[in-house]
Amino acid sequence: MNLNRKNNKITQVSEPTLRRLPGYLFFLEKVREEGVINISAPTIGKELKCDPTQVVKDLSVTGIKGKPRVGYNTYELCHALEDFLGFNRVNEAFLVGAGNLGTALMAYQEHQTLGIKVIAAFDVSEDKIGKHIGGIHVLEYNKLFHLSNRLDVKIAILTTPNSAAQDVAEDLVNCGIKAIWNFTHCNLDLPDNIIVQDTSMSSFAAVLLRRLSDSENQNI
Repeated sequence: MNLNRKNNKITQVSEPTLRRLPGYLFFLEKVREEGVINISAPTIGKELKCDPTQVVKDLSVTGIKGKPRVGYNTYELCHALEDFLGFNRVNEAFLVGAGNLGTALMAYQEHQTLGIKVIAAFDVSEDKIGKHIGGIHVLEYNKLFHLSNRLDVKIAILTTPNSAAQDVAEDLVNCGIKAIWNFTHCNLDLPDNIIVQDTSMSSFAAVLLRRLSDSENQNI
C-alpha cells in the first residue's frame, strides 16, 4: 500500500489501484504520441475495459482532475502519473541471481527502466561472474557486502534459486536494503519494516491457463 498526501492529509492508496496506474500511463503515452491533447475518463475506460468511475477514482490519487466536457490533459496526466509512480526518478537497485530470469530482467532494462535502475548484479557462479549483461556487470556475491557500505542502495531484485532466497534476503537486509522485489517462490520471513513485493511467474501462468481452460469449456 502506498501513501499520498492530499490537502496536508496522508491517504492510503490500495494495491489494486497501484497495479492499474502503469496501464493508464502506458495508454496515455501512446495517445499523446498520436497527438491527443485531451481525453475523457469514459474513453480511457472503454479502451482499457475499466469502469469510468473507477478510472476517475484511480487517477485522482495523482492530484489531477478532469474538466467537464474536456477531460484530462494527456501531457499533465502523464507527468503526474510518472511522478506519483516514481518512474521519472532513478531508484538504484542491486540484482542477486544472474540466472535465466535475472539475465532477462537485466536485458530488459536496456529498453525500459520503470524508475528502477540495476547498477550491479551478484552471483556465486563462476560462469556468470565477470560478464556484462544489458550493460550491467555481474560481480562475485561476496562483493555485495563491500559495495553496500559505499552505495546507498535501498532496493534489491531477488532472482536466486528458491533454496537460497531466505539466506540471501537476510544478507540484503543486513546490507541496508529496505525493499525487495522477490521473483522466487520462497515466502520470505523478514522484519516488518522491510517491503517485499512478490512476483510469482507460476501464479500468473496458473491464472492465464485457468482462464483459457474456462473460456474453452464455455465454448463447448
